[in-house]
Amino acid sequence: MFVGITNTPRPYAWGSTTAIAELLGRTPSGQPEAELWLGAHPGSPSVILDPSQTGGAADLAVWIAADPATTLGPFAASGRLPFLLKILAAASPLSLQAHPTPSQARAGFERENTAGVPLDAAERNYKDASAKPELIYALSPSFGALCGFRPLDEVRTLVHALVDASRQLEDPQPEPLEGLLEYLDAGLRPTFEWLISSGAGVPTLVSLVTVLASSASLPDHAAELDTVRTLAGEYPGDPGIVISLLLNRVTLTAGESLYLPAGNIHAYLDGLGVELMAASDNVLRGGLTPKHIDVPELLGVLDFTPVPVPYLRPSMPAEGIEEFTPDVPDFVLVRVHGSAVDASYQITGPAIAICTAGSVSLAGEASSANLGRGDVFYVTPDEATLRFTGDGTLFLATTGV
Repeated sequence: MFVGITNTPRPYAWGSTTAIAELLGRTPSGQPEAELWLGAHPGSPSVILDPSQTGGAADLAVWIAADPATTLGPFAASGRLPFLLKILAAASPLSLQAHPTPSQARAGFERENTAGVPLDAAERNYKDASAKPELIYALSPSFGALCGFRPLDEVRTLVHALVDASRQLEDPQPEPLEGLLEYLDAGLRPTFEWLISSGAGVPTLVSLVTVLASSASLPDHAAELDTVRTLAGEYPGDPGIVISLLLNRVTLTAGESLYLPAGNIHAYLDGLGVELMAASDNVLRGGLTPKHIDVPELLGVLDFTPVPVPYLRPSMPAEGIEEFTPDVPDFVLVRVHGSAVDASYQITGPAIAICTAGSVSLAGEASSANLGRGDVFYVTPDEATLRFTGDGTLFLATTGV
């Protein structure tokens, strides 16, 4: 069964006022439109366009709860759609954040329930018992992100360059940066803990790094200093400004993707993309936000192992099809694109398809649908082998094996 769905973009303050509407051929609301949620997450379940197809169910969450066998197939026992698809449009940086492992999520959710912390409490860390790995696929020509801790040697090289620049100031003050180097000698974890806790000397360090980003000429570190300037403009005085120096700074081009597993600290800075994640709302924040930051819990979740930029490269199971497969079974992202697409793809669970350009016809084993730009359909698992034909671009979110 192919069931048309839609939703209203989430109006978070960091969202673009035009990007999602322009992508999908909609009329902008005039307010920030940050994320279009496509799925059954209770925070914003997708609306059913024709409830007569779903026994009167008005949204996807209600339909799944009423008929898990039809809607979820082999995932019916869980009673939940395991993924959440989003179109994300960032006009300004999001908060630094990380997500728990499955065991951390279960333990944290049970712990906060036992303690009687309301689900909607500002200090609540765990809104559910699930992990939240995610991937982002860049749609805009550039998409900026911070993702994972970089090697200590790279951080030291950058900080030494800032020390040299600080000595050129009218009032030289290298001491705060020298203090940062001392912490770095102890490792990333104690450095991060000192910064996120606004320990002794951190406010002065943040102020100095902000000044240097606007005054120093360091061509080898232009991207990092540009990020500092951006963050300082949005979150003046926030320790996350200096924490950004510890992280990989990447600019994706259209068509590139990142995979962010549990424990990876990250923040999206700007751009339009397709985001696909496990259907969870568990976020441990680490700066660049006025929201609650639970430092001990965050430290327990973070993976401080330096990593390269976590690009996720696609496989190409057929001409015109790219498949982005992370190391979790919750979700797979498929991109179908071409001027004369004629390709097939096998699904083993539920799926959601969205057309972002042109038109694509979608046929399964029981039904079919024609998708134009902005159209979204929920696909039940019994459709099995999907055939795509047309001239356009379509993204399909589905489950792994």
